[in-house]
Amino acid sequence: MEYIKLLRLKHWAKNTFLFIPLFFAGDLFNVEKILQVLLAFFAFSITASSIYIINDYRDIEADRKHPVKCKRPLASGKVSVSAALVLFALCIIVGFGLALLVKQKFAFVLGIYFILNLLYCFGLKIVSILDIIILAAGFVLRVKAGGVAGEVAMSEWLMVMVFLLALFMAVAKRRDDVLIKLNSGQEMRKAAKGYNLDFMNVMLSLVSAVIIVAYLMYTMAPETQERFHTYRLYYTTLFVIGGLLRYLQITYVENDTASPTKILYKDRFIQLTILLWVLSFYVIIYLPTNNSFFE
Repeated sequence: MEYIKLLRLKHWAKNTFLFIPLFFAGDLFNVEKILQVLLAFFAFSITASSIYIINDYRDIEADRKHPVKCKRPLASGKVSVSAALVLFALCIIVGFGLALLVKQKFAFVLGIYFILNLLYCFGLKIVSILDIIILAAGFVLRVKAGGVAGEVAMSEWLMVMVFLLALFMAVAKRRDDVLIKLNSGQEMRKAAKGYNLDFMNVMLSLVSAVIIVAYLMYTMAPETQERFHTYRLYYTTLFVIGGLLRYLQITYVENDTASPTKILYKDRFIQLTILLWVLSFYVIIYLPTNNSFFE
């Protein structure tokens, strides 16, 4: 069980971003492409797990001071360092082995993700602002990898929206670190020295506003309407706004944003907005004959 925790299988949910290009391209029921992206998903997830292992190895001492992270396998001592490093090597071998089965270009994108995150673990994460930009860039690389694996062309709008959404969640997570520092006096991250509560609140408000405006511009852009043969995509903005407002409520009112993945798994309101957003997009894109319903 501790080895499963070390691999952070729950965080594999982040890698479902690889399927986003297929969804927006209308290829969600293309079995051949789905299987290809599914293989890419496992390759990406296993490689990402190797990053989590090396990150935990580097942060053992800092994690032991954290009220939650102290329970991690390495920080708690339930998994030895030598065993963790062996598992790290196995993840790299298996992950990139599967990646090469997908295609070389996918392995190249995965390699960029791996190197970027290694640099993050070995120093870049202590640079404030750059740390959250790297986290957001990781999600963009996930989408890029999914597009490469599924042989789907991706619009600039899609990449921008993914980056903004990931940046929003990264800022919320860093805000939580600032709150822990204020409440306990413990410095959870070296990069936190470049943040304070007022700055994080401004950043959250700024990014959330940009997301809503950018999403509206995306849904109403002539090229988007031409690609999907409909002008009705802007209806889905309702669910985007609802999800963002709920996340802000969790952040400002409940002060509970330590893990976006945890929120995704446990918060029913956000789960519902995501489900309704997906269903509305599905109806508009995949069931054009039913679009008269929205007239």
